[in-house]
Amino acid sequence: MLISPLLILGFLATLLIIAGLLEFKYHQTSLSGIPIRIHVNGTRGKSSVTRLIAAGLRAGGKRTFAKTTGTAPRVIDSKGIDRIIHRLRKPSIGEQVRLLKYFSDEKPDVVVMECMAVQPQYQWISEHQMVKSDIGVITNARPDHLDEMGPTEVDVVKSLCNSIPVSGVLVTAEQKHKNIIKKVTYDNNSDFILSDENSISNEYIDNFKYIEHPQNIAIALDVCEKLGIDRDTAIGGMHQVQPDLGALIVWKLIGQKGSLQFVNGMAANDPVSTLQIWKFVIDRYPTKSATAVFFNSRDDRPMRTKQMLELTFEEIRPEYLIVRGDKIEAKINKLKHHSPETIVLIFSIDEKADVVSKAILKLPDDSLIYAIGNQVGVGQEILEDLARNRSNG
Repeated sequence: MLISPLLILGFLATLLIIAGLLEFKYHQTSLSGIPIRIHVNGTRGKSSVTRLIAAGLRAGGKRTFAKTTGTAPRVIDSKGIDRIIHRLRKPSIGEQVRLLKYFSDEKPDVVVMECMAVQPQYQWISEHQMVKSDIGVITNARPDHLDEMGPTEVDVVKSLCNSIPVSGVLVTAEQKHKNIIKKVTYDNNSDFILSDENSISNEYIDNFKYIEHPQNIAIALDVCEKLGIDRDTAIGGMHQVQPDLGALIVWKLIGQKGSLQFVNGMAANDPVSTLQIWKFVIDRYPTKSATAVFFNSRDDRPMRTKQMLELTFEEIRPEYLIVRGDKIEAKINKLKHHSPETIVLIFSIDEKADVVSKAILKLPDDSLIYAIGNQVGVGQEILEDLARNRSNG
């Protein structure tokens, strides 16, 4: 007796539906075991804010777990210890479901999750089907990932708004597009909190072991305060946080002509964030010697290369520019008139890491060096090479 192909397809479809319903039920059970869920989205600073919130809540006595997807994905346990996420396949938002099950089994008070979705539809699924947060965070909205969330900056903002919770709280430090975010928040029947970076004192900032943005601190403090943790307790915990690998840490290097200040800003992929970090750095680490930019470009990101070179010549205007990249001489020549005194050194993409790092170490005594661009691959090798020349003083 032959079985109709339609019957077979119908049977398989029924099995898939049943499996989907069971998975949905199990996921709801996982969520019910996590009293407070916090979902952190935004263009820049997601990993840092996730870590800061978790540290502040732990200091306030809450059993808190966190997950970041930054430069290196991590699970942060209730004691603040990082656990590496080993992936056997490409990252996918389905990872969030598995981790929420793990967190639920650990009986937490709070879980803080960094949003790992980029495309608008996946951001919506990540929030409204997976995390279902009580508190949502949009750190900021910058012109990045325009190919996935664009083409305009407003499109990026609207895409990020897909992660705003329903009947919850939204915390953001985004000033330029706050009205768009506020409208979606109110449409979702959620409360809106606008964090003020100007409320963060220098004492709060200076006690970090690395460079932390006042904007990130302000957001984290507002979230902790919403959950009943006073600011002094929360900031005390944040000062002990282990930073993300992409965090801004200043190295004092032993150069060939004296000491150098080196700031790694490679985690900032968009021009707005890169310039903001530079202004923050030059204010905190002024130099009477020279400023220098090290730009590690990527061949497959010509638009990003153009933007970063424009930013360097038109806004930063350093005394030195060290570039690793191919076919960029023409771009530099078009922009050189904005900063004619800038000395430019160009290295091929094929150049070895130690050759580039030696050029950086030859800069004048007391130079302030700002690294931008791509950190993966040879970029990481250059950083590791420079780290061998760190001063202990």
